[in-house]
Amino acid sequence: MAILVLGGAGYIGSHAARALRRSGYEVVLYDNLSTGFRRLAQGFELVEGDIADEAKLRPVLARVDAVMHFAAHAYVGESVENPRKYFRNNVLGALSLLNSALDAGIRRFVFSSTCAVYGIPEQIPITEQTPREPVNPYGASKLFFENALEAYGRSYGLRSVSLRYFNAAGAAESGEIGELHDPETHLIPLALAASTENGPELQVYGSDYPTPDGTCLRDYIHVNDLADAHVRGLQYLERGGGEKGDDSLAVNLGTGRGHSVLEVIHAAENATGRPVRRKIGLRRPGDPPVLVADSAKAQRVLGWTAKRNLADIVSSAWTWMQENRVRHAA
Repeated sequence: MAILVLGGAGYIGSHAARALRRSGYEVVLYDNLSTGFRRLAQGFELVEGDIADEAKLRPVLARVDAVMHFAAHAYVGESVENPRKYFRNNVLGALSLLNSALDAGIRRFVFSSTCAVYGIPEQIPITEQTPREPVNPYGASKLFFENALEAYGRSYGLRSVSLRYFNAAGAAESGEIGELHDPETHLIPLALAASTENGPELQVYGSDYPTPDGTCLRDYIHVNDLADAHVRGLQYLERGGGEKGDDSLAVNLGTGRGHSVLEVIHAAENATGRPVRRKIGLRRPGDPPVLVADSAKAQRVLGWTAKRNLADIVSSAWTWMQENRVRHAA
């Protein structure tokens, strides 16, 4: 069975591609390399193109059986500053991709969604029944596509799984691939960098939240656990499974446990053996104090649970950071 991985040269897509191959699937990557990296696609067939390029997609879609879609812009702050960019790619481009897949006869679609569709929830942990009320264009763009998948399921027989991530983190334990973002905005790589000799100081946004240590709590999930969930989502579609006959399944992916910014900093210090240089600043507007997933549905329907803890996540990210530094120095 052949799978087309859109955004396969990106952080999560490249890990999912390897998980698919380990599970016996044939994998084709498709990426415009605007934020992806050719070296993350090494060892795979890579087709360079935009998701809105129907002519480029058509022959590729003709030889695959299912689609995994990771090709989205994903910076919350940037989405607020430049919503046009986000709606053009995450809505218009993604809808063009969906139509191309449908026209090619594809009826299995796995979508990389986000907990940002929930906005600022009133209750924690967050279940799939939590109202979807995004508070930024990024979350709104992902919610739009979830709605499109649901509508296409009802009208065209498309079967889909939308996987709502919480905080993706970590790297392949082999050190082969990992997080490469420019600019880097994620806490764990920034904390690790702040423990190195020449790395920038870590900016901590707010220490007066209603949490045990005053810093935000987030649910961090290892990227390889996420990749495993995508394989299981695809297998769910292959089995023809459906909860109560629904064509569109949406599940949260998290560990069910929140870790504060200070806990992450301490984990980084344990991994590197060095202090994380940091500066405490003011809160960022719109940052909820706590975001933690209830992943019971993923366990029940997909048979999936996260296997790795915060220490595993941080140590794998540190291994990757050191490997990456050696490669750049070579």
